[in-house]
Amino acid sequence: MVRGEARRAKTGCQELRWQSPRLLMWYVYIIRSINFPDQDYIGATADLKRRFPEHNAGKSKHTAKFKPWQLVWYCAFPDKYKALAFEKYLKSHSGRAFAKKRL
Repeated sequence: MVRGEARRAKTGCQELRWQSPRLLMWYVYIIRSINFPDQDYIGATADLKRRFPEHNAGKSKHTAKFKPWQLVWYCAFPDKYKALAFEKYLKSHSGRAFAKKRL
């Protein structure tokens, strides 16, 4: 397979197509508890539309006790490792100060 070419899988008569791995976006996000406004959570995911409802459904042990949540901010990255590095930065002391000052 040539790099950047869409991958395909055949299942019976159907052909499924996925995005090229290089086109997959990663998201870093900040959510805030509605009932406890001083509680924020910083995370990263490849599927924000799926992940955010999971936080409100209590499927994450780190966020279940402070639900419901609202999405405060997110940013898309074309590279998984850059997204994870930025998430790590936001979880640091200087990263939390950065987010607090700008959000």
